[in-house]
Amino acid sequence: MKTRRLLLALLLFCLLLAGGVACWLRGQVDAAATRPGTATATQVFVIPQGASLRTALALLQQKQLVDNPRYLEWYLRFIRPDALEHRGIQAGRYRVEPGQTPLAILHQLVEGKVEMAQLTIVEGWTVAQMRALLASLPDVRHTLAGHSDAQLMAELGAPGVAAEGRFAPNTYEYAVGATSDLQILRMAFDAQQKILQQAWDARQPGLPLATPDEALILASIIEKETGLAAERARVAGVYINRLRKGMRLQSDPTVIYGIRDHYDGNIRKRDLTTDTPYNTYTRAGLPPTPVALPGREAIIAALNPEKTDALFFVAIGDGSGGHYFSATYAEHSRALQRYLQRLHTGPVLDQQAAAPDAQGGKP
Repeated sequence: MKTRRLLLALLLFCLLLAGGVACWLRGQVDAAATRPGTATATQVFVIPQGASLRTALALLQQKQLVDNPRYLEWYLRFIRPDALEHRGIQAGRYRVEPGQTPLAILHQLVEGKVEMAQLTIVEGWTVAQMRALLASLPDVRHTLAGHSDAQLMAELGAPGVAAEGRFAPNTYEYAVGATSDLQILRMAFDAQQKILQQAWDARQPGLPLATPDEALILASIIEKETGLAAERARVAGVYINRLRKGMRLQSDPTVIYGIRDHYDGNIRKRDLTTDTPYNTYTRAGLPPTPVALPGREAIIAALNPEKTDALFFVAIGDGSGGHYFSATYAEHSRALQRYLQRLHTGPVLDQQAAAPDAQGGKP
């Protein structure tokens, strides 16, 4: 009987001791989650792709943002398993201010409140220029180094499609340190697909454009020919008129695109007469692909051209960026001479303007 009482007393003592230890441990664990870290300055850190909770906690300890990562892990797993809403840690670069509790920091990681940056793809850029910009950004994950444009398009689910023109010029926001170049390009690719389809569905009837791809090609030429919003639809009207009449487009930007690295800022007679798939002086119809990345407004203009009798246009040369539009070659020739006089220049062919051919002359 005495032994039994002793055992009961010992058991009661052990239970009380265990309860006391549990209460103490619970207090320590709660404190680990709710007590601010010891960092005295703003901390910036990167959570890598695929990081586990334990990896993230170890990184936070290195930054003095948590005191005891093991206690914090116990808190999340056993006391508050709902605290992170069963979502994983999101990769990216984070900024944490002094005074934030570990639990608040972890919520920030789960909600993906990462530092954001922006990049701008400019209207009229080529795919090569766009990719060069991406490759130069240190805060983007680079996965496309060594990939050709064809491989890029295959990664985007469009094998065999030319990359030029397929990305929407715009400003894109991305998570610093977590977003890949492919993810950014996918945003721009999907945006251009949507813009093109919407514009195609709302196009004028009777256009000499058989497919959305042809509209995109024409839009890229319009984008390169004028920087004035008020002129886009009229430039489109000129090219639509020439397509209807079977006239060559005779667009300098297509020639420049065809000679690529050989272009030094001037178009010479030999450039206009040397045949390439993109030389619209030597070949009828549209070039095989876009020659730049057209913006939304250029695409809309290509599919909603201004009704005009103009077949030609030439720069005014007054610094406005505007053009003079003509319905006849005689009128166009006079406008061209005025332009050259403003520039105080020499021969027409040396100034990016060609003499008329049998089809009616340069637009």
